[in-house]
Amino acid sequence: MLNAANRTLVVLFAGTSIFFSAGCATKNYVKKESAPIVDKTNELDDLTAKNTRDIKDTDTRAQKGISDVKTKADAADQKALAAGKQADEAQGIASQASTGVNNLASTVANLDNYHPVVETSVHFGFAQAVLTKKAKAALDKLAAELPNAKHYVVEVQGGADAVGGKDANYILSEKRADVVIQYLAQNYDIPAHKFYVIGLGKDKPVASNKTDSGRAKNRRVDVRLMTNEVADQNAQAPAAPSTTAQNPR
Repeated sequence: MLNAANRTLVVLFAGTSIFFSAGCATKNYVKKESAPIVDKTNELDDLTAKNTRDIKDTDTRAQKGISDVKTKADAADQKALAAGKQADEAQGIASQASTGVNNLASTVANLDNYHPVVETSVHFGFAQAVLTKKAKAALDKLAAELPNAKHYVVEVQGGADAVGGKDANYILSEKRADVVIQYLAQNYDIPAHKFYVIGLGKDKPVASNKTDSGRAKNRRVDVRLMTNEVADQNAQAPAAPSTTAQNPR
């Protein structure tokens, strides 16, 4: 038979076994019941993390889009300002051109009132429109009279020899007149509306086109510095005598 001490140990062992058996059963139950909750929590964590990334990506794209729009808007503003400036410049040029055209129309209408102050002719090589050193010297001599000329115009007549087609010679004569105008305008600040230009081609020869020397003379530009005789006379006319009756003394 078991003594009292042994019975006590048996009772304690049995109680401990029951306690551990009950504890393990409780833990398994809790684990089984809590597993879906843990899984759901993990899913929510993953979903939250994904949403956070998506929000960051959306914000980044939005910021980039705003930046791109601002950049394009700034570029559009700059283009608009440049276009406005160009429009103002174009308007100014158009106004100057209009003034020049009006002055030229007035000049042509009154061309009979002009007379030459000084004139010269410059010559060119065959099929060329390039000023020679001698031609530039002749133009410089003519331009030296500009300070003494009032209400002046510069008549420029381009010519060509008879070699080649009629249309080609018209174009060549105009090119020769153009280089003369460019030289005078650039070196002596003559306004564009002061020039009266004619491209004569081979229509007005000054020598026979049957000889080399004659053709060389026809490859020319005639330049005349002209002033308005009427304007000069009006400016220099003496004052009319007074017609007021004098009281006799």
